[in-house]
Amino acid sequence: MTAARSITVAGAGAIGCFVGGMLAAQGRKVTLLARPRMIEQINKDGLHLTDFGSLSLAVMPSQISLTDHPAGLTEAGVILVTVKTADTPDIAVMIATYAPRNAVVVSLQNGLEAVNILRKMLPGFDVRAGMVPFNIVRQPDSTFHRATSGNIVIEAGPGALAELLATPDMPVAETGAISDVQWGKLLINLNNALNALSGLSLQQQLLSRSWRRVMAAQMVEALTVLRAHGIRPLSNTPLPSRMIPWVLRLPTPLFSRIASKMLTIDPKARTSMFYDLENRKPTEIDALQGTIIGLGKSVSVPTPICERVSKLVKEAEKAGAGVPSLSPSDI
Repeated sequence: MTAARSITVAGAGAIGCFVGGMLAAQGRKVTLLARPRMIEQINKDGLHLTDFGSLSLAVMPSQISLTDHPAGLTEAGVILVTVKTADTPDIAVMIATYAPRNAVVVSLQNGLEAVNILRKMLPGFDVRAGMVPFNIVRQPDSTFHRATSGNIVIEAGPGALAELLATPDMPVAETGAISDVQWGKLLINLNNALNALSGLSLQQQLLSRSWRRVMAAQMVEALTVLRAHGIRPLSNTPLPSRMIPWVLRLPTPLFSRIASKMLTIDPKARTSMFYDLENRKPTEIDALQGTIIGLGKSVSVPTPICERVSKLVKEAEKAGAGVPSLSPSDI
């Protein structure tokens, strides 16, 4: 697999624009399959890619192809799927209709349900799971800001796919244990809902021991469910998943010292679910807490915290009033 192979990003939202832009900046042949409004904005401003460190890249419209028609998939050698889980069936139909059968389809989506949908709906395609650990925040003028640290991990397979998708500022690794990696990410992503309900930045939330205790209790609940299913999540931090709740419960000064060595967080960073509620959009609560709730029911393991969090997020969605700004005692 060479660097000349065409890459199509199916669903160019925050993650898609950042990843696609990073690749285009390194000379990869990239097409963004995006909504007309996004295309209009990029054609006007280009893409600006920044992060919590010193990253500052400008991608001109001439460096990247833009389309709102699925025919943009016809020449794809690699398809990066970055839509929300609920939109995956629609993207799968487009890929099945327009993409060449030798295209590699990589799910860079939250949870595990989305890649399973792609595999079921795209028989004969090389479908691989992936994990994006960092948050991307869309800012004015087509600026996409990476607000947390971490490297992309994709499922191992034929061809040098990681080499094609990696850039100096966006490393990509391959693994034969991608499912375990995804479960590890799902455990961390359970905090997306707590952050959205809190109304705080991630940094503010993590500096609150009360919120960390809720995070820890929710993670212990999820770990109990996964253990009952024989699932061993692989953490994308230096700490094993089973140790993270213990660290979360530590006094804040000690927690801060340990966490600073594992994760860099922009002071203004928030989770994608925060922005979903803020912008009155559907969330991915069913792909996160909903997954743990369903697995718990199947083995008669109670999941009261995940159920409570899911209920609160769905109530906030239904109310359509934005972020509720709850306190830990409300969970």
